[in-house]
Amino acid sequence: METIEHIDPLILWIPFSLLVGIALAIDLGLFRKVSSIFKGKDSAQESEIVKTNNENKSGLLWTITWVSLAGIFALLILKFMGSVKALEFVTAYTLEKSLSVDNMFVFLLIFTSLSIPHRYQHRVLSVGILSAIAIRIPLILIGVSLIQSIHWMIYVFGALLILTATRMILQRKEKKIVVERNIAVRLLKKVVPLDLNAKTGKFLIRIDKIIHATPLLVALVAVEMTDLFFALDSIPAVIAITNDSFIVITSNIFAILGLRSLYYLLAGMIEKFRYLKPALVSLLLFIGVKMIISETYEIPLMYSLAVIFSILTIAIAFSVIKTQRLEWRYKY
Repeated sequence: METIEHIDPLILWIPFSLLVGIALAIDLGLFRKVSSIFKGKDSAQESEIVKTNNENKSGLLWTITWVSLAGIFALLILKFMGSVKALEFVTAYTLEKSLSVDNMFVFLLIFTSLSIPHRYQHRVLSVGILSAIAIRIPLILIGVSLIQSIHWMIYVFGALLILTATRMILQRKEKKIVVERNIAVRLLKKVVPLDLNAKTGKFLIRIDKIIHATPLLVALVAVEMTDLFFALDSIPAVIAITNDSFIVITSNIFAILGLRSLYYLLAGMIEKFRYLKPALVSLLLFIGVKMIISETYEIPLMYSLAVIFSILTIAIAFSVIKTQRLEWRYKY
């Protein structure tokens, strides 16, 4: 089996770009068609029914599509780079995807706090996720470069993950963001006046010949800053799996591009994932410890993947059991 040093990177960069580009173009077009349903004059109840049926189906379809594309790309890596690199990709993708679910709660908080109508949320997510990729690629390259050139950075990254896990344990669950105190709003205010009462699908509007930012632009900036802070945690976690920038970048992009469809799939039932936070804390602690002890003992990649899948499986199983018990109590 050939290794990364003996193949032309174009062999995999080309199919990766084609897979992502074609699927993304279709994805964006499909969601625009779905959003157009809401431009009619349906009643609130009818709109809600249409929204639930169409967006849940689209979210499920595209979640399956993006996961399948990641699986196809993993097979290409297996063929051209070998089983070790394929396992690195699957583990990195699984870890990134799992950690990104926590973003769903934050996105929901942002949209709720700013009263963003459901029909406009896809615009924020579309622009936000695409620009997140542009932000993450240089961060990944910097992170990989630091690990490869400065040996002790692995301890810094490990400690950062453990610190993040500890912060999550102590963090209180917020039900709403105080818009005026949000750092995204304060930064945006220094650049452009805000009109938080604007009811429009535009990011900028003109009032008395002066450009104002709408709640959509505020939400976009908040989403971007959320992803930036999230990336500072998730990228070191993925680098703990592999310091191959090709694997880190491709696994990150596949995970991020599926975020929007995952949001539509999970937004209506996200509160049912009651044990998601303990699962994410466990993942961050495990990866943090893995990095810190790596010089003394290198945990095999297969064991790492097994631990990640086990944590997620247990969290999902307990969440389902807890939800069913609560529903049974409510019913009887």
